[in-house]
Amino acid sequence: MKLPGVGKATAQKLFDSGIKSEAGVKKAGEKGLAKAGISAAISKKLLAAVVKTTAKKAATKAKATAKKAPAKAKAAAEKTASKAAAASRKVAEKTVKSSKKKAQPAKQTKSDDGRKGKTLKAPTLADILKRARQK
Repeated sequence: MKLPGVGKATAQKLFDSGIKSEAGVKKAGEKGLAKAGISAAISKKLLAAVVKTTAKKAATKAKATAKKAPAKAKAAAEKTASKAAAASRKVAEKTVKSSKKKAQPAKQTKSDDGRKGKTLKAPTLADILKRARQK
């Protein structure tokens, strides 16, 4: 429940499917989370959060090691920490971009009542249901 988006119900689903840690979430992947009953959008958020927390832990560990190490090792540890942070940001950004759906513009038709220009055509219920089935 430490991960964002994990409440009682999601935690129960994960626990019932045998996923009990962040490493388990990462190992299960999107397919394993789907088998556990987690929606695709939530599973993407969970995986991004796991990557982000793992990168934070790696950065923290690298900084702690850098404090104890000589100057050269300190610079290398800081470089590793910054790379881990950059990699986690990239993964999180890709996840957010892939989860956003593109909106379809409304259809325009020529008005048949003598007015100039085009008017927006309101979709019928049949059109809405047809689009929903396609997705």
